Amino acid sequence: MTNTKPPIWRDYRFWQIAAQCIAVILAIAIVAILGMNLNRNLQQLGIKFGFNFLQQQASFDIGETPLSYKPTDTYTRALWIGLINSLRVAVVGILLTTIVGITAGIARLSDNWLVKNISIVYVEIFRNTPLLLQLLFWYFAVFLGFPKAENKFSVWGLVYLSQNGVELPGFSFSPEFSTLLLGLTFYTGAFIAEIVRGGIQSVAKGQWEAGRSLGLKPGLVMRLVVIPQALRVIIPPLTSQYLNLTKNSSLAIAIGYPDIYFVASTTFNQTGKAVEVMLLIMLTYLTLSLIISFMMNLLNRSVQIKER
Repeated sequence: MTNTKPPIWRDYRFWQIAAQCIAVILAIAIVAILGMNLNRNLQQLGIKFGFNFLQQQASFDIGETPLSYKPTDTYTRALWIGLINSLRVAVVGILLTTIVGITAGIARLSDNWLVKNISIVYVEIFRNTPLLLQLLFWYFAVFLGFPKAENKFSVWGLVYLSQNGVELPGFSFSPEFSTLLLGLTFYTGAFIAEIVRGGIQSVAKGQWEAGRSLGLKPGLVMRLVVIPQALRVIIPPLTSQYLNLTKNSSLAIAIGYPDIYFVASTTFNQTGKAVEVMLLIMLTYLTLSLIISFMMNLLNRSVQIKER
């Protein structure tokens, strides 16, 4: 008796692969159609698509330049300066918002009435008001309300505050950078606080009791027993908040901080290369988001339960 294989179209794996191939073909076709439509519209307007403008002289100044820059430099150099400024905010913001979010999230579960309610008030206020409004408040009501540089006041002799920004030992931060950093930190930290609280509460009460039965103090139970288990619940939504912080940094244009979006907008206004500049901005934020997602996925894999 001979065994005959069933037709390939009856194999579920065939249709699974075929569906993916069809999806890829459709995606390529859509991109091709949009590209041809874009090229036709640009030709009708007499506009030539290209990125040669990046080598032209920028002819505009940038308020904050972590690297050397002058108006005679190219648009490429100007965009690099804007990208570095965005990375400064994103990296420092992620670090600070993690600290604020974890602290506020744990505080919401505190037995201390005052600590718990301060955390609740913080989360509800910052989570339920628009980020743009918060940035304007920090800038106009706080930093521009500080005394002038010659009358700056100090906090414990370590931090000096004035209308010129914040000064730490050896470091100086402009009011625009400080505003954006504080706004993003406290806004995103409020969401992270709720994520941390939910992650901690997802750990079974038996784990708390097991830690206490070993004679561990509440702080050690939290650090050694609860948090490592809660990370499996915390990290996925935490990744989304890091991505939101990075993308929300584009609101820097509202307070005049020269991030990549600010510099790109100026470039577009001077060159008229709307499509090219928008593509560069999209590619920049897409790349940053993919890098953050990749790193957080690695972290997420490291905290998952390893099955034997």
